[in-house]
Amino acid sequence: MIYFVILILLILIAIFCYLQNNLIDVTEYNIESEKIKNEMTLIQLSDMHSKPFQKAVEKVKELKPDLILITGDYINDRCKNKDKMLEIAKELVSIAPVAYITGNHERRLDNFEELMKELKEAGFTVLLNEICNKTIKENEISVLGLDENQADFEDYKARKNGTFVYKDMKPYFDELSKQNGFKIVLSHFPENFEEVKENNYSQYDFDIQLSGHAHGGQFILPFIGPVFSPGQGVFPKYARGSFGERPKLIISRGLGNAEFPLRLFNHPEINVIRLKHK
Repeated sequence: MIYFVILILLILIAIFCYLQNNLIDVTEYNIESEKIKNEMTLIQLSDMHSKPFQKAVEKVKELKPDLILITGDYINDRCKNKDKMLEIAKELVSIAPVAYITGNHERRLDNFEELMKELKEAGFTVLLNEICNKTIKENEISVLGLDENQADFEDYKARKNGTFVYKDMKPYFDELSKQNGFKIVLSHFPENFEEVKENNYSQYDFDIQLSGHAHGGQFILPFIGPVFSPGQGVFPKYARGSFGERPKLIISRGLGNAEFPLRLFNHPEINVIRLKHK
């Protein structure tokens, strides 16, 4: 009898863990702007970490986005499932245009340049400190994709200790300020929005920043919140949700896992941003 009870408990735990890592939350944000003529839908995907998450692709299809924005760590630092992820990329591009930036995982790859070429061939607009301009439903959209390259494990320690020297991204933001229309910044690291002293991104002229990286803290404990994020440490502030008004930071909890395989009270997340005329 005791073995039967243990078996049932193990099965229930396995089901619970599976659901924690595969039930997708859709989080919606509504943003009004005078720059938007006709309502349009953005979808943010982040931190898939080489997970060929077909259920996420089907959910994206259901949501009918006008533009898909991927904020890094699409493929992990072992280049696992690369061919499957390139097929997923083609599926996403068939739904809507896709703008993509790197995360710390891609930047650790020896075949980085080759991978960027393959993602471009799959249809992604790969932005490495570059701006792409799109006209969608008569709306002018400018997307700045930052390639921050904060990828080394020593960088994590330095950031946590406050000794990391951040890149000055001002030239790219200056170029973005010259663009017309609604301005979007893609940055893998959410803490760069406000926490970087003189080089923080929130001082610049744009509408929204989309970020990932923190995985929602991996565990979200009741009454406590997100538990840990590389670079921010325990109980990270910038792990989920949104901050500010204009510019506004929106953080994705991500879709996959990196080294630690389990999410807890922290389902994979797709962010939907509805842009509306003000």
